[in-house]
Amino acid sequence: MTDTLPPTLTVHLEEYSEYLTLGRSRSVNTVRAYVKDAESLLVHYVGATEADSLDALDLRILRSWLAQQARDGSARTSMARRTSSARAFTAWLTRTGRVERDPALRLVGPSARRSLPSVLKQYQAAEALTWAEVGARELEPIALRDRLIVELLYATGIRVGELCGLDLDDVDRDRRVLRVTGKGDKERSTPFGGPAVSALNAWIAHGRPELATDRSGPALLLGRRGGRIDPRQARTAVHDALAAVPGAPDMGPHGLRHSAATHLLEGGADLRVVQELLGHSSLATTQIYTHVSVDRLRAVHDRAHPRA
Repeated sequence: MTDTLPPTLTVHLEEYSEYLTLGRSRSVNTVRAYVKDAESLLVHYVGATEADSLDALDLRILRSWLAQQARDGSARTSMARRTSSARAFTAWLTRTGRVERDPALRLVGPSARRSLPSVLKQYQAAEALTWAEVGARELEPIALRDRLIVELLYATGIRVGELCGLDLDDVDRDRRVLRVTGKGDKERSTPFGGPAVSALNAWIAHGRPELATDRSGPALLLGRRGGRIDPRQARTAVHDALAAVPGAPDMGPHGLRHSAATHLLEGGADLRVVQELLGHSSLATTQIYTHVSVDRLRAVHDRAHPRA
């Protein structure tokens, strides 16, 4: 926590972090982002009031904090997220009796204009996967691992954090299913196809044993020193595979997730099925996150509408 805050306010941040982690089961990245926003708000509050308690925290302070973020060049999506973070923080302060009334009840921020990430064409995804497969033919451990990373991300549409958290017993090669622990520690099963099975078999037989050490534990995917991989290594694998495909947009694991969902929809998958595969709690999130090609929309319209 920052040294510029009075100890009385630093305690609030520490307890808020504990609440998000233990009480709400938020991910490490989510906790970090929410606490960082709350800390920024409190630093602004102290600068404006010189107070060491929360008695003067009101709507005016919240609005001036957001205005300062805008002056510093925060994007519209960042402003929307910070507004949401401020509301969550002040709601917690109110529930726990740290403030009498929630000062954010009338706080309004800009709505986020959610832009869709770049998406691969189906032939580009196929070429990237072929490149990764060819690179793994020499059975070099890192190449085998990177092929599996790309295959699983595209085959299942899972998040990069979910991929890195996979253990050996989360994989059912016979049934071709992954057990994935998503946001809020919610578990779901995600199927994968034959090419991913092939990549899994090669990695488990020839790649993982070469890298495994005492620190590997049950982790499915390992780094060079035997520890569980982190998202940065997965991003590198995706970037390298796509760099080998002429004309393919540069993207990370999130782009492969989006491409997988889009290609499922283009192939005729039901939106609710895609929602389940992606692990979205709300169908509205899936509708924003995915898009359907105009050609498929026209085909459905021609087939279903009596006046088409």
